[in-house]
Amino acid sequence: MPDQPRKIHVIDSHTGGEPTRVITAGGPDLGRGSLIERRAIFAEKFDDIRSAVINEPRGSDVLVGALLVEPTDPSCIAGVLFFNNASYLGMCGHGTIGVAMTLVSMGRIQKPGTYRLETPVGIVSIEYHGGNEVTIENIPSYRHAKDVSIIVDGIGTIVGDVAWGGNWFFLVADHGQELERSNIEKLTDFTRRIRQALARDGISGKDGAEIDHIELFGPPKLPENQSRNFVLCPGLAYDRSPCGTGTSAKLACLFANGKLREGEIWRQESIIGSVFEGSVRIDEGRIIPRIKGSAYVTAEAILLIDRDDPFALGIPR
Repeated sequence: MPDQPRKIHVIDSHTGGEPTRVITAGGPDLGRGSLIERRAIFAEKFDDIRSAVINEPRGSDVLVGALLVEPTDPSCIAGVLFFNNASYLGMCGHGTIGVAMTLVSMGRIQKPGTYRLETPVGIVSIEYHGGNEVTIENIPSYRHAKDVSIIVDGIGTIVGDVAWGGNWFFLVADHGQELERSNIEKLTDFTRRIRQALARDGISGKDGAEIDHIELFGPPKLPENQSRNFVLCPGLAYDRSPCGTGTSAKLACLFANGKLREGEIWRQESIIGSVFEGSVRIDEGRIIPRIKGSAYVTAEAILLIDRDDPFALGIPR
């Protein structure tokens, strides 16, 4: 009798158009170490599971994955490890909102309130408002370097800020690009070239961390919003949502520039027009971003990993 396929239970959602796939059962056993240690084990020993869940033919380049694990901090409702088609993420803002609504759909969050979620980069809070709305309070964010100038092949000189919002970002406001959906192919090439120039010149985040997200800003389409963005993620997919960690990095830069007051609302549009509401609070000099958005559960499924399938572990990128 042939071996039975491995079964991985997942719940899919989207936050502002950006999808999240949460592994709820059947994922790898990573032990009971810190989330940083468990993420390293995931990457070293079980990366085939990441590929099988995220990559084609079951997934796509756009999809962000999340594995629910037992938290080390008992005050947390869950621990979570985020990953995408290219690698593992420290934090994911849209994904955290998606995880919150997944926990609601599973019955692990049963009423509005504030809950704690453990990630490899720290504990974040999720405030469930009821319905489909969630506010996350992110880890402390900050600007690492201001007005960094680089020469980008085929483009010329680009100036931007390096900031941390749970992932590392290079944020550019003066770029001359039109932030329209019809221009996505050109925007992807433009931001990819910027990322290549940063790597070429050794420009990095704290302690040499790779800057793997590039964020362009421009005027909003709707007058009630303050900005519109385009975000290139590590695997060359663009973020359909306004990007939670990217908005956090933006808020940190705005506050550092004196352009945003504590508690003031900043409404950030994505390239497809979805919106996050952002604000900051200050805790002992640290900038703590708050991001409010909506997520919707779109599917529950059992993924079958048949070892006889030549693409059982996904199509390599």
